[in-house]
Amino acid sequence: MSITTESELIGMQKASEAVAFALKEMRNFAKPGMTTKELDNYGGKILKDMGAKSAPYETYGFPGWTCISVNNEFCHGIPSEKRILNEGDLINIDVSAELDGFWSDNGGSFVIGEDINQHQKLIEASKEILKKAIYNIKGGVRISDIGHIMETEAKKRGFKVIKNLTGHGIGRSLHEAPHEIVNYRDKFNLTRFKKNAVVAIETFISTNSTYAETLQDGWTMVGNKGGFMAQHEHTIVVTEGKPVILTEMNGIWN
Repeated sequence: MSITTESELIGMQKASEAVAFALKEMRNFAKPGMTTKELDNYGGKILKDMGAKSAPYETYGFPGWTCISVNNEFCHGIPSEKRILNEGDLINIDVSAELDGFWSDNGGSFVIGEDINQHQKLIEASKEILKKAIYNIKGGVRISDIGHIMETEAKKRGFKVIKNLTGHGIGRSLHEAPHEIVNYRDKFNLTRFKKNAVVAIETFISTNSTYAETLQDGWTMVGNKGGFMAQHEHTIVVTEGKPVILTEMNGIWN
């Protein structure tokens, strides 16, 4: 969507506050020995208490309030009573929701407990790349140029990007135009970011794979060549200068 009124900005700020607060609290709550369903229920209650509705549940009938992916799962992981979190697990939580007709989206990857499996380098790369990408976005900048930054920065650090997972426009629904904010330079995409547009910018930084494939459960995605992936995501408003980061309070850059 494009922000045209003060009330639209306030609506987006409230929806973004709900998803950002839920993500931050879920990250603080997560610990070894907990099931991913327990963590999901905790996040779902926070959204409900703030008057927000889970976007994946509302939009796609997803079997959970949030997407929780562990280790070799890249994204869209289904919360489960059978999945127990262990020390050193790489976990990704993606929280998106609707509040009073406005939709917002954010996510982050982190390690449960101590980083005994050395995932932190990948996580830091994803965070740094998201920050660099976001602060290069303003009205008139080509989407492909931001993808080029992401891919170049990933390669510099010895990582790859997932080519079939993308950021997207958001606001009045979960996924809006522009639909293909990819993590690489797509020379055929001549679209430019527009001032006042609301977009969800996501990194998909991986150790081995370049494509994500869906498992038989119809939701969970894993890498075509295995390995691990870190994702970080903010919903922003594009301006003529520095973007407004609506989900900043999630603390994923801390």
